[in-house]
Parts: sequence; C-alpha cells; structure tokens
Amino acid sequence: MKGLEKYWYRISLLHLLLWPLSLVFFAISAIRRFFYRSGLLHSDKIPVPVIIVGNISVGGTGKTPFTLWLAQQLLDAGWHPAIISRGYTIAKKKRPNIPHAVEISDSPELVGDEPLLMVQRDVCPVWIGRNRVAVAHALLQVHPECDVILSDDGLQHYRLQRDIEIVLVDGQRGFGNRLMLPAGPLRETVSRLKSVDIVIINGGPVMAGEYAMQLEGSKFYNLLNPNILLSAKAFTGQKVHAIAGIGHPERYFSHLKQLGINAQTHAFPDHHCYTEADIQFIDADAILMTEKDAVKCASFATEQCWVLRVDAQIDPALAQLIIEKIKK
Repeated sequence: MKGLEKYWYRISLLHLLLWPLSLVFFAISAIRRFFYRSGLLHSDKIPVPVIIVGNISVGGTGKTPFTLWLAQQLLDAGWHPAIISRGYTIAKKKRPNIPHAVEISDSPELVGDEPLLMVQRDVCPVWIGRNRVAVAHALLQVHPECDVILSDDGLQHYRLQRDIEIVLVDGQRGFGNRLMLPAGPLRETVSRLKSVDIVIINGGPVMAGEYAMQLEGSKFYNLLNPNILLSAKAFTGQKVHAIAGIGHPERYFSHLKQLGINAQTHAFPDHHCYTEADIQFIDADAILMTEKDAVKCASFATEQCWVLRVDAQIDPALAQLIIEKIKK
C-alpha cells in the first residue's frame, strides 16, 4: 500500500488497473457492515458508553490529538475515561496477542507509537489489542472506575458496538481521488459520513453541522532533557533538519514554516521504524520531529533532537455535546 499512496490524490492510468480491486473492496466492506447491522454477524455491547474516533480514509487525520483532547475534556467534567487501540506496529510478530495495558516503559516496537505517545501524556489508561472487545473487558476488570471508553480508530471494527461515532477528515487532503482502496485512500465511501454522529475537519473549511479542529504548538522540548524548552525563534540562523513519519508529513513541515523555521525536510512512511542512521545529519545544529517520531527515536537521540508538542484546539461546545449524548 505504501507505494500506492502517491496515486491516491490524483487520477492516472494505474487506476484503470486498480478499479476492479476497488470494487471488490467496496463490496466486501458493504456486505460486512450490512451483516453486522442486521445481526447476521455478532457484535458485543460493553457495559459503559463507547466512543469511536475514526476515519473513512487511510492516513493521518489527527485522531490521536483529538482523542487526547476528548479524554482530557471528559476528565475535567468528572468522567473516568480510558483509551483502547489496536496498537499499530511494524514488527507484527512482537505485538501482544492478548489485551495489554500500555506502560511508559514499553517499547514502540511492542505497543505501537501512538499508544505509547498517549501514555506519555498521562491523561488516562491506554490498552491495546487486536480484539477491541476483549481489550475493553480486560480494561474494565482492572479499572472498574472507568465509565466511558474511547476507541482510537476502529470505525470499521463493527464487532464492538458503539454509542457515538466521530470521524475526522483531513481538511487539506480531503478524500483524495474519492476511490476505495487500493485505487484510492477510502476505507468506506464518503456517504458513510451521513450515518456518523460527529464530523470534525482538521485544518480546513467546515460545512454546516461539522466542527473545526486546529493543531497548535510553538514550543519544542529537548528529547534527552524534556524540561528544556525552546521557542521557534531559537532555531533562527541554525542548520535545521526536520523529520516526520506520520500520515501527512507535509502538515508538520508546513507548520514549521508558519513558525518561521527554515528546515531541510525528510519525510518517512507513517509508523516508520526509525534507526540511528535516520537522524544522523552531520551538519545539523538541530533535528526537529513530532511526538510520534520521538517515542521511536528516544533510545538513540542526541542533544540536537527537539520535539514539537501539538494539541488539538476545538470548540468546547463539542465536548458538552458529546457528554450529553453519552448521558442518554
């Protein structure tokens, strides 16, 4: 799939070859969803409300920062949230087959970069596993105080019943060529948005009924010494390299430009498994990266490594709307 990503945001002759496969993917997706909705396939109800935070396309849309924002909003309102995730890892053979409580000492190769990032934020418990139903039940046994579960991704994991579906959309890239996998980036058709509860646009214009989200951040912390903070101005006149192994690297690079940082950029595939060689830039005064990159570079970081923390900025009224929905 990685080699096809560059074709997902345009139309070319290659799509004539991939179109039949997209039709097959669409048919399987639609039939599977119908079977779950009709009860032909079994789905499980969890004893606490479940909020799905997902997308209908492949690639980064801002699910992780939104999930952290929502967890904090619920916590501030007196709820006791917890987060579950599949835990994407490159080394799939190392991934736990049973529900696993993510700890800050875990390796990203074991639990995945995003779950480890969320645990480092120390907002609420984070558990991972392929079977989200089993993960939710195991989590509740250990954390009986939990009264709402946030599923980071999992919109298409229909075995887990949900009370609220929230879909994030990349406001810059949209839905690409609007074709289904593998010809395009879509896991489900755009019409699926009509059946979800809330649609959030990350960094782009919104339509009636949608909510806007912006990712904001201007401070960098040193990866070796997190207590040391620098503003963007500190990198003026320096030889700066920027790396990003996220769903949409250009979003990060554009953010650096908006901060006034002129960096030589290096884009890596989403969930890239970094090695020491990836950040060895002989002429670098500073190496800037995302938090998602940082959890995978921490073991071989140098004093030149700096991390930009970003947080989701959303209308607080959305949190109240979600709370009202789960109360019902």
